[in-house]
Amino acid sequence: MTAPLPPEPGSPPWLAVVGIGEDGRAGLSPAAAAALDAAEVVYGGRRHLALAAPLTAEERPWPSPIGQAYPEILARRGRPTCLLATGDPFHFGIGAEIARLVPAPEIRAFPQPSAFSLAAARLGWSLPETACITLHGRDFFGVVPALQPGARLLALSWDGSTPAAVATLLTERGMGASRLTVLEAMGGPRERLRSDRAKDFGLSDIDPLNTVAIEVEAAPDARIVPLSPGLDDAWFENDGQLTKAEIRAVTLSALRPRAGEILWDLGAGAGSVSIEWCLRHPANRAVAVERRDDRAERIGRNAKNLGVGARVTVVRGASTAALAELPAPQAVFVGGGVAEPGLLAACRAALPPSGRLVANAVTLEGEAALLAAHAEAGGRLRRLSVAHAAPVGGLTGWRPAMPVTQWVWTKP
Repeated sequence: MTAPLPPEPGSPPWLAVVGIGEDGRAGLSPAAAAALDAAEVVYGGRRHLALAAPLTAEERPWPSPIGQAYPEILARRGRPTCLLATGDPFHFGIGAEIARLVPAPEIRAFPQPSAFSLAAARLGWSLPETACITLHGRDFFGVVPALQPGARLLALSWDGSTPAAVATLLTERGMGASRLTVLEAMGGPRERLRSDRAKDFGLSDIDPLNTVAIEVEAAPDARIVPLSPGLDDAWFENDGQLTKAEIRAVTLSALRPRAGEILWDLGAGAGSVSIEWCLRHPANRAVAVERRDDRAERIGRNAKNLGVGARVTVVRGASTAALAELPAPQAVFVGGGVAEPGLLAACRAALPPSGRLVANAVTLEGEAALLAAHAEAGGRLRRLSVAHAAPVGGLTGWRPAMPVTQWVWTKP
C-alpha cells in the first residue's frame, strides 16, 4: 500500500485533477485547460489522453493495476503534474483515491458533470431521488439491495455487456417489467439513448462507455430484499445451522450496527448475521469465521446472492485461533462455540470502548459459559423463545423452537 504524503504547511498546489468529457478539450474551462497545458507529465487512460490532445507534456497511460502509478506521482511532489479522469473525478473516480495520498491543499481539481448528472439531465430525473451506483470494478451483485419497487437507479457500466447482464438479473428476480435505458458516450458526437424492458432486452452494439438507468417494476412474487432485519430463513441456503429470523432480528438490534463498522461473526453457520449486518449500511463490513469448509462456501454464496459478497470476508478455521489475524472489530457476534475456552474473554479484549458483544447459546454448556461471563463482566442476559403454529393431527397447535440464551455486553 502506498503511504500518503505528510502535510507540508504552505506547500503550493502542484497536482491538477482534470475531469474531461466526450467533447474533449472543447468542454474544458479555461482554468482546466491552463492546468493541463502547464503540466510536465499527464496521467490518464488512453481514451482520456486522446480526448485531451494535443498535449505537449509527457503522456503516461495508467498501468494495470492503476495503483502502480501512485509512487511515481507522489515522487513528483512540487512539479506540475496532471491526472485526467472522466467527468467528476470525485464521484467514483480517481479524485477521492488520490486525495487520500496527497494533502488537499496541494491539489487543484477541475470537475465536469458526472455521468450521473448527465444521465439525470437527459431523463429528467431528480438526482437526490435516484440511487447512484457503479458496477465498474465492483461486485456486480452489489446492485441487489437497491432493487426496490418503484426505485430509480443509475449504474456506471463495466463495459458493453453490463446492460444485458443487468436485464438478466432483473428478470431472474421477478423484475422483468423494469425499463432499462442505456445512455452511451454522453456529451460527445457518439451519444445515444436506447430503452427496452428487462425481460425483452435486445439492444446490441452497446458502446463500452455507457450508463444504465433502471426503473424498477416488481412482480408480486419478486425477490425484493426487505429493509428490515430478520429476513425470512428461506433467503439463506443452509443446513439447519442458521440463526433463525426472529432471533436474528433481536440479535441485530442488540449489535446496534453503525455506518462503516466491522463485525466479527464467529461460528457463522450460514452467514445470516454477517449478511444482515452489511445490509444495514453500504459501508459496513463483516468477517465470518466458520470451521467447516462446506458452510464457509455456503456463506460466500448467500452473501453474493443478497448483494453483499464483496463486504463479507469468510475465514475458515476455529474461532479462537483465527482472532489474531482479523481486522479490529466494533462489534462481535458469537453464534457458535460460545463454550470454547477463552473465546468470550478474547472477544472482549479485542473490542474498543463502546464495542458491543452479543453471544447466543442453545445448549446447557453454552448457557453456562454465558452465565459465567455475565458474572465476571456484567452486561445483560435474556432468554428468547419463539413458537410457530403447526399442524397437530387435524388441528393446529404451537411448536416451540429451542430457547436461546443471549448475553449482551458493551465495553466500558
